[in-house]
Amino acid sequence: MAAITASMVGELRAKTDAPMMECKKALTEAEGNMEKAEELLRIKLGNKAGKASARVTAEGVVTAYVDGTSGGMIEINCETDFVTKNDSFLAMAKAAAELVAKNNPADVAALGAVAYEQDGFGPTLEDVRKGLIGKIGENMTFRRFKHFNSGAKLASYLHGTRIGVLVEFEGDDTAAKDVAMHIAAMKPVALSTADVPADLIEKERAVAMGKAEEDRKVAEAAGKPTQSAEIVAKRVEGGVQKFLKEVSLHNQPFVKNDKQTVEQMLKAASTSIKGFTMFIVGEGIEKKVDDFAAEVAAQVAAAKGEKPAA
Repeated sequence: MAAITASMVGELRAKTDAPMMECKKALTEAEGNMEKAEELLRIKLGNKAGKASARVTAEGVVTAYVDGTSGGMIEINCETDFVTKNDSFLAMAKAAAELVAKNNPADVAALGAVAYEQDGFGPTLEDVRKGLIGKIGENMTFRRFKHFNSGAKLASYLHGTRIGVLVEFEGDDTAAKDVAMHIAAMKPVALSTADVPADLIEKERAVAMGKAEEDRKVAEAAGKPTQSAEIVAKRVEGGVQKFLKEVSLHNQPFVKNDKQTVEQMLKAASTSIKGFTMFIVGEGIEKKVDDFAAEVAAQVAAAKGEKPAA
């Protein structure tokens, strides 16, 4: 069985807001698998374990550029938050989004080959990146980008430098901008319930079924009657449908007026959303979590001329 370290427990707690002991139990049951442990916590603790699941630890910025119906959005990562405030780094990030919009590169390598000069470095964007690494003393990478040129109008919204949204739409500019802000706040995964990826639906169904089974065990242990299979099935499906409404843009309550859904707001504004893209800095990246206790112990042992404990 995998050893469950204090740093692993701390990382799971940071992701879920769950109690420390519950995190340790979940990690033990999941044999150290972080994703499985998160799922187990959701089964046992319900939505309480999902409050901080969107937190990310990798540093960087998201920038966007729009020119009529053409646009680009890019995420550039770095090692520390300090670099995200560096003027040269920010200038390169801003220029990169414009280069994506105007050149439609096939991939990160093609983007790096685009002509660009800055701070005495060049003649390509990749040369500038390498030059700034040497100048600033920290690694930085172009992680992902998207080019837009479908013919639809574009609206962008940047929440600081950590969240970027680009919306493709037809209709009112203000309504589209409001939707972009809404997306940054509520983080939908699809336009409508029909567009939610099947794997997310099945994962949510598995969590709902696991929660129902957990409740059954608790009821049995307390000598209370358990629900019938039919009722459990309806309860599970009800949970899935609730999830679909929560993660689909059209069904979410509009952040500026929760008395109407986003779909109702758009209809009133004679506006339709064709698609949207959202980048969150570091999303999906696992940043190394140092075991500080082990590090200190190793340093003390080294100072004494001892071998650190295995």
